[in-house]
Amino acid sequence: MTRPGHDLSELDWIPYSPLVELHDARLTRFGIRVLLKRDDLIHPLLPGNKWRKLKHNLTRAAALGHDTLLTFGGAYSNHVRAVAAAGDRFGFRTIGVIRGEEHLPLNDVLTFATGCGMRLTYLDRTTYRTKHTTAVTEELRRCFGSFYLLPEGGSNDLAVRGCAELPAEIDVPFDIICCPVGTGGTLAGIAAGLASDQRALGFSVLKGGRFLADDVARLQMDAYGRTFTNWEIDHGFHAGGYAKRSADLEVFIADFADRHGILLDWIYAAKMMRGIFTLAEQGAFPPQSVIVAVITGPVEKVP
Repeated sequence: MTRPGHDLSELDWIPYSPLVELHDARLTRFGIRVLLKRDDLIHPLLPGNKWRKLKHNLTRAAALGHDTLLTFGGAYSNHVRAVAAAGDRFGFRTIGVIRGEEHLPLNDVLTFATGCGMRLTYLDRTTYRTKHTTAVTEELRRCFGSFYLLPEGGSNDLAVRGCAELPAEIDVPFDIICCPVGTGGTLAGIAAGLASDQRALGFSVLKGGRFLADDVARLQMDAYGRTFTNWEIDHGFHAGGYAKRSADLEVFIADFADRHGILLDWIYAAKMMRGIFTLAEQGAFPPQSVIVAVITGPVEKVP
């Protein structure tokens, strides 16, 4: 049963994110349409794929009688921020296990998280690499008691099922749907939700992220007992690795902002959009293709 204090009524009314066409001569000259699925506008505190990944996990946690959520992340993790906001909104205590040592004053992300009531604890980087092991989990339960465990980045079978709901929201026929790939959960779910004549293209934000294909397949197997063959991952646009950016990426972000009034986040969305534009110029997409690009995280309007 749901414990007193868990108000999950908002789970079902959080609106679909809007679909907005991107008008850009660099794409139309190749006969390509790109539509932005603005998941960054789903909810002011729970934007993008973070909400989709959390939705069914919150329901499961409440059904199992948990009143505490515990998760992992770096000091600038949007996932940690989202878990803190969700816990505050839906009546869960939250614990954030942060990679590395404590640094004071806290940055904006962790300040927000603690303001939502999240309790922070820290693991040295060596121990953090073993966070998925039983030994680490048992030690955390000894310290904090019972909790519902959310993996780093939020990707698990329930997260995949939440992301699989996205394609059905799109009321325009399309051929390809694109998303950034960090842990693989969003791509795994989106691909599972596609029609038979559609495919998904992920853009890795990690350098050396070849392992992500195995992670996507594992997540699909966990969620559905099968894998899907309608997806692939491009590894050419990580701009140096996670949370890194190149001079070329900076130029692309500035130019995109000038043209469209949207300042793309450089960790995820900008890498995907640069990949789409580059592949279009290289002729990788058939003429008349309709491409949906999922903006999975927060972006800013240009003043």
